[in-house]
Order: sequence, then structure tokens, then C-alpha cells
Amino acid sequence: MTTDVAPLVLDEGPAATGEAGLASPAPPRRRGGPAEPDEPVGEVSRASVVGGHAVLVLLGLACVFPIYWLYVTSLRAPDDIFKLTPFPWPLSVSSYSDANKAVHIGRLLVNTIAVAGLTALGQMLVGLLAAYAFAAWRFRFSRLLYLTFVGTWLVPFQVTMLPNYTLLNRLGLLNTLAGVIVPNLCSALGLLMLRQHLDGFPKELLEAARMDGRSSWATLWTVVVPNLRPALAALGILLFVNSWNEYFWPAMVLQRSNSVIQLGIASFIGSADQGLPWGPLSATAGLACLPVFVLYLALQRHVVNGFVHSGLK
Repeated sequence: MTTDVAPLVLDEGPAATGEAGLASPAPPRRRGGPAEPDEPVGEVSRASVVGGHAVLVLLGLACVFPIYWLYVTSLRAPDDIFKLTPFPWPLSVSSYSDANKAVHIGRLLVNTIAVAGLTALGQMLVGLLAAYAFAAWRFRFSRLLYLTFVGTWLVPFQVTMLPNYTLLNRLGLLNTLAGVIVPNLCSALGLLMLRQHLDGFPKELLEAARMDGRSSWATLWTVVVPNLRPALAALGILLFVNSWNEYFWPAMVLQRSNSVIQLGIASFIGSADQGLPWGPLSATAGLACLPVFVLYLALQRHVVNGFVHSGLK
């Protein structure tokens, strides 16, 4: 008895059949090796990453090296000031003792910290109150007032220098630290930075605070300020460093070298008849950098959080 067996036909799927039903050859498959992984789109090669990090390291060294050399020079012995060895040996603190005898560094640092700290706090307070008013309320001519406030940033210092000096003379504030602080208690930079952060502040929190019965003043200090700590830390460092580096205005108002650290450093240059005293000068400049370093290290976490969350709504 014979049995007819139908031929077995393998269905190779859409890849084996064309549009007209004609068989098309299947794509060749690679035998005897691992499958090639799919490369993600936009992947950066390892060479690019290494090259980018190398450039960043070189730029970082270029920025750090002048500060390193400043402290190295201040720790050299007086006879070794002009040596080019990267490590000072033997170490000597004679430059620091000579600098302290010449300009009384401790008193200069205390005065400068007081001037820079009070100036930065005043500018932050004025900027915070103004930014809160512009962001929380809508009133007539608010945009005009905001542009006028910001426009003061565009006025050159030379324009307001003489009127401020004349006013301080009439008030009897020349040769006083208050004369340096008072004219700088307002800064458009603080308003600009804090206004940007408050524009992204959730308005629901302000409405909830009002419904809870809190006043606008209580809402500012219990709701807004705790959420602006990173922004306030970053702004505080900028304002402090800006006031710390100010030289021309303290030189006009104080007119004596034993007042702030900037004028103390300049006194070494003005009294250099036999050449600059590089050791005491480097020691004084190195001590002048320390408060800024300490402030940044203390507020570093808040500054990083401020940059991370500055673009988030």
C-alpha cells in the first residue's frame, strides 16, 4: 500500500517572502562568533572622555599653581625667596612674623571680615526683600520699578563715587568702616539672582501659608527662606568675595594702610624703596585668601545644591 506524503514547507516569515510572493534570500548570519552589540546613539568614545579629563586637569593645575606658588614663597627663608624649587626647605615663618610687625595682619583681617560680611548681609537682605515683593505680588508699575532697580547695575562706579564721597564727608563717616559699608548695602546682583529663583518657587506654598493665617513677613522667613538656602549660600559667597576684593572705595574712604587687608597689601608696594619685600608680601596675600577658602568650604554643599536645582521648577 502506498501513501502520498506531502512535501514539508518551512515558513521563513516575512523576511523570506517579498511583496509579490517571491522568495527573497535571507540575510546572511554570522557564524562562529558573538553577536555584535547594539551601540547606543550618541555614545562618547573612551578617547574623548580621557582627552576631556586631561584638558580639565591641565586647566585646574594652571589655576591652582599661582596660589600654590604664593604659599611656597611665603614659607621660604629670606635668603631663598628667589629659588625656583617647587618645595621650600627648610620651612620658615619669618615672612609671616615680618608681615605682622609691619601691618598688624590680625586687626586688618578682622576689619576686612566685618566690612565684607556686613556688606554681603546687607545686600542679601535688600535683594531678598525686593525679590520677594516682585515675585509674590503684582502691583502697578512693578515692571518699571524692577527695570529701574536693575538699571542701577549699569551705572558706572565713577558716576556715583564723588557724590557718595561728598555725602560721607558731610555725615562725618570718612575714615570709618561704616563709610565703606553704608553706600554698598544695595546690590542689583542680589535682586537678579533671587528673583530668578523666586519666579520658579511654587505659588501653591505661598497660597497655603496665607490660608494657614501666616502674614507675609512670617511666610518669607518660615516658608521662602528655608527653601532658598542653596541660592542664598551661592549669592552670599559671590557678594562676600566681591566686597573682599574691593580696593578703590576703601582706599578713598579710609585713607590709611592699617584699616583693611587690601590697603595693608598695597602698603608693601608703596614703601618698597629697596625692592619689593616678596616674603612678607606673599605671606600677607596668602592670609588674605584664607577667609574666602574657609567660607567656600563651609557653604560648599549648599552651593552645589544651588547649581543643581537652579534649572528645576
